[in-house]
Amino acid sequence: MTISSTLEAKLRERERERGSSSAPADAAGKVLGVQPRDEAGEARFATVVHWAYGTSWGAVRGLLHAIGVDGGRATAAHFAAVWGSELAMLPALDVAPPPWESEPNEIAIDAFHHAVYAIATGVAFAALEASSS
Repeated sequence: MTISSTLEAKLRERERERGSSSAPADAAGKVLGVQPRDEAGEARFATVVHWAYGTSWGAVRGLLHAIGVDGGRATAAHFAAVWGSELAMLPALDVAPPPWESEPNEIAIDAFHHAVYAIATGVAFAALEASSS
């Protein structure tokens, strides 16, 4: 997801305009009561949130396998859970607008990045599963 969003920003020449999204870190900061003191602290916190969030959702992919959901169904369920939670939680925490207030192309791009994450996680899980057999 990091690769796809970085490439998208460069292709759209928006990196300088918008930078990386701070919404996940802003949301985590609200929930956890964390307020970094400076830009360096904000960057560190955003990195920790980014990796913790991705790793946690990766564990959900493992749980899907544990309950017997695999392959394309698991990838679809994983995508729906990850993206659906973002669409609900970020507006609820007032760190991003609700989908109906966003441009359709921005929603599509966001969905694409989450699909990349779900597919990459599914491929990695399948590879790990095959190597352990």
